[in-house]
Parts: sequence; structure tokens; C-alpha cells
Amino acid sequence: MKAISYNAYGSADVLEYGERPDPKVGPDTVLVKVRAAAVNPVDWKAREGYLQGGLDAVFPVIPGWDVSGVVVQPGVAVDEFGVGDEVIGYVREDFLSRGTFAEYVAAPVRTLARKPLSLSFEEAAGLPLAGLTAYQVLHRTLKIRDGDTVLVHAAAGGVGSLAVQIARHTGCRVIGTASARNHDHVRSLGAEPVEYGDGLADRLRELVPEGFDAAFDTVGGEALRVSAETLAEGGRLASIADSEVFSYGGRYAFVRPDAADLAQLAELAEQGIVTVHVDRVFPLEQAAEAYRLNQEGRTRGKIVVRVDWDG
Repeated sequence: MKAISYNAYGSADVLEYGERPDPKVGPDTVLVKVRAAAVNPVDWKAREGYLQGGLDAVFPVIPGWDVSGVVVQPGVAVDEFGVGDEVIGYVREDFLSRGTFAEYVAAPVRTLARKPLSLSFEEAAGLPLAGLTAYQVLHRTLKIRDGDTVLVHAAAGGVGSLAVQIARHTGCRVIGTASARNHDHVRSLGAEPVEYGDGLADRLRELVPEGFDAAFDTVGGEALRVSAETLAEGGRLASIADSEVFSYGGRYAFVRPDAADLAQLAELAEQGIVTVHVDRVFPLEQAAEAYRLNQEGRTRGKIVVRVDWDG
């Protein structure tokens, strides 16, 4: 099969497009014909070696954890899916090697859910990792409730935009930080946008003088500090970007594959409650360019790589 892979940690320059062996289908895995795979910041962090303290790399590594596609062969112990089913997945294992930037991926059944019919394959590929991150942080870590006022950083980004929609659906008032060019987009998602930069804490206090019930940091650094400063008494703080959150009494979160959570997200998408904005689509052979663009950190929504099939 055709795939993107790398043989050593490094920049996007280490990514190569070429032939790799077809994946083997284990008893609890599902062979998926990949239609699209989304790019996430954690992908390039893994490629550059930042996750090697927790995840071994078995080279060559095919990157990517997000996928949408079609089942071509379920494992012998799998009865959840059949040939021809359209699926989405957050296909993370406990090591780096068998990713989704390929024509096929053998996905553990615990990582998959049925694809929302209302989403294109490109949109659906952008839902699993970002959507699960938003869903699990908001509901499991921050335990948001109807009536809470919630701060979401980078509200126009992949995780942030989904977090805004999920929090609004829960009945929360949402304040979202974003650059000025993305304020209309953030409003369309249901949040009140606030400009980044100097004076952010003061602007947030003007909007929410009583302080936030919950704050979701996706950026780290100054954004994390401001989040802690503007919490209400007893407010909850979580970060997916900066372990310094512990020093502020908050919690650090890392998304985990969960088929039930993913199915819930898919249902929200099917109902039109959450949408996925796709900023750019690249063919598989140009995945390195997709990664470079993602690493710049200025995109709105998701960057997706598409696998083109004849017919």
C-alpha cells in the first residue's frame, strides 16, 4: 500500500511517500480502507520525539491517529462492524508505528465508531481526536454543567471550536479567545470572542467579573496563567498543552480512545449539534506540506489529508 512514513525523529522533511506492507488484521482489529486522515499538533510533536518518554517508536513509523474510511475486513473476534460500514476512529495504540496516513489501517475495534452520514469523509476525519479531547476534558475533567461560564482558548482551532459547540449544547455561556480575523467564526459557533494578547485578563474580567466556573487551556504559557487568574472561587482548570497546570491546582488531560464517547460525538454531529470546519485538504502524497501548515498554528478548524481512490 501507499503510505507516509519516517525512519527517524525530525522535521517534516523526514516524511517519505512510498510503499509499505499491507497491515495484518488481528482478531480484535478492523481493516479500514482510508478515505481521509486529519492532521493534529500531537502528530508533529510525536514525529519530533517529544512523546518518546511515554510512547516507543517502532520505525518506520506511519504517522496519524485520526481516520475516516470504509471497513474491508473485520477481525475474527469483531462483530461490531461489517464489510462496507463507514467508520471513524481515533486509532492510537501504545506505541508509534501503524498510523492512519496510508491507504489502509488495521484499527483496534475499541478505537472506532460509525461515521456520521451527514459529514463528508474529510469532515468526519477531523472529528475523532479533537472531538474526543473536547468532550472528555469538558465532561470528565472539568465536569461542566448547565449554567456554567466556560473559558475556551484557541476557540477557532480544531479542539477549541468543538469544545465551544459541546459546551454550548450543555447549556454553558462560552467565552473564546481567538485572533480578530476569527471572531465572526467564533460567534457563529456560539461563543463570545475575545482578542489574544496584552490585557487579556482585563478583557476577560470585564466580560465575566465574577470569574469563570471552568477554563479549558489548549495553548499553555500565558494563556494558562490568565486562565488561573480569572477563575471564580472553586473554579476548575484543565490544560492539554502545559503541565504547569498542576502548579495552579488544575489538571492535565490527554485524550484516550473510547468507542462509546466517539459514538456519542458522532450522534451529536449527525444531529447537527457539532460541525467540523475543514480549512485545507491535501492529497496523501503531499502530507508533509499539510504537517508544515499545521505546525504554523494559524489555521481555522482542521487540516485533512485525503486518499484518492479510482472509482
